[in-house]
Amino acid sequence: MRSRDIVPAVILTIITCGIYGIYWMSVVNDESKRAANDSTGASGITFVLLLLFTCGIYPIYWNYMMGKRMQTAMQNAGLPAEDRSIIYLVLTLVGLPIVNMVLIQNDLNKIAETGVPL
Repeated sequence: MRSRDIVPAVILTIITCGIYGIYWMSVVNDESKRAANDSTGASGITFVLLLLFTCGIYPIYWNYMMGKRMQTAMQNAGLPAEDRSIIYLVLTLVGLPIVNMVLIQNDLNKIAETGVPL
């Protein structure tokens, strides 16, 4: 896992009208699965397909579950962890899922800085 700059990712998401955001979510999905040792969650490609076929409903569930997954990933890396699933759900429902991506990427960057092999 590598650390990823958050500001360029947000800018690219805005400039591309969300297309880069879908790619970013796919990558974050795969990295968080590795960090949490989660073999049950959807892969990045499956996430994109579910996003398209459910007309955007699946990401509501996905954001909620990312709160749980990131808690596990942070614990696995030996970092302080909290369950943010409700926060991610509320932010998604009020139309701010990009804030979730910033928070998730920030946590993944912290995990990458620990040097814990994934």
